[in-house]
Amino acid sequence: MDLFKVYPLFDIKPVRGKGCCVYDENGQAYLDLYGGHAVISIGHGHPHYVERVKTQLEALPFYSNSVQNELQEALAAKLGQVSGCEAYQLFLCNSGAEANENALKLASFQNGRSKVIAFRQGFHGRTSAAVRITDNPKIVAPINEGFEVVWHELNDTAGVLESLAQGDVCAVMIEGIQGIGGIYIPDPVFLQAIATACHQQGTVLILDEVQSGYGRSGAFFAFQHAGIVPGLITVAKGMGNGFPIGGVLIHPEFKAWYGMLGSTFGGSHLACAAGLAVLEVIEQEQLMANATEVGQYLMEELQRFNQIAEVRGKGLMIGASFDFPVSVLRQELLFKEKIFTGSASCPKTLRLLPPLSLSRQEASLFLEKLHTTLKQPLQTKVA
Repeated sequence: MDLFKVYPLFDIKPVRGKGCCVYDENGQAYLDLYGGHAVISIGHGHPHYVERVKTQLEALPFYSNSVQNELQEALAAKLGQVSGCEAYQLFLCNSGAEANENALKLASFQNGRSKVIAFRQGFHGRTSAAVRITDNPKIVAPINEGFEVVWHELNDTAGVLESLAQGDVCAVMIEGIQGIGGIYIPDPVFLQAIATACHQQGTVLILDEVQSGYGRSGAFFAFQHAGIVPGLITVAKGMGNGFPIGGVLIHPEFKAWYGMLGSTFGGSHLACAAGLAVLEVIEQEQLMANATEVGQYLMEELQRFNQIAEVRGKGLMIGASFDFPVSVLRQELLFKEKIFTGSASCPKTLRLLPPLSLSRQEASLFLEKLHTTLKQPLQTKVA
């Protein structure tokens, strides 16, 4: 049997990782400025993470959600404490798309509506409802087009308020920082205005923090920079440092009933052990403060490059827009300079999503390698 080939693959085979580096089968180190789509939050092979997961694997990796699981309770308590969202409730699942599906379902249960406001350049997943509000028609199949979506540009306050005033919107779903779109940040005043309007209209405000959460922006959640209180918050990626886990943080105004949501594998013993290890390391090693400091340094230095038209981001969630498509630049950084970077839906944007443990020295090494690469002629400049 062959693999169903839906991923374009680089000719590199990582076999192990440590800190902010991965190593191929020949022992060649690659500096990881992408973290596997913002998944690696505390670094590869962190000893505390490895030990916690190993211990749980040897004890009990899985049993169903029909029995008590103290690790779920411990994870919920720790997440509330570290994030500052103690009043919320937690539903555990396996991925960001699954978290967003459940958030949309909860919102619809709450107010009995089905219309959703979404934003251009947004990405929320590839499953049924999540892909319907993802701004990429190519990956939306006819079967996904099952409910009405009202599209707005990010930060279009007047337009969103006009749509909300109709009184028939189920939910507004917005990323804390748009990731795949190219690292675009909702204006705090914009978020505050729609949060107020959602409350007035009985519409559920859903913050998709799948990529921008878990300390990546320097705050635990990116929306916290705006001081708002969403109805629902979705998380995944950095939550497990590579172990599949996702969740929905649910405001206390939502009331649960048995069978309302469910997941076979969500919140397994092994997943919770991974999730607890991540939170413990973020807290103990002050990785949110590190993300703020190193991210600010990177952004300031990137702004000095003549070829970069704009630098956007917060913490270690950074987008750099060049004056040419970056595909060849990324390949040269990877194959010549041994550095992983990311792309965006905009072909001229280079996306940086390193582990939150990235040091200033590692950031400086990337800047040096980028400078070296840009001094050479790149085919992409004339592509």
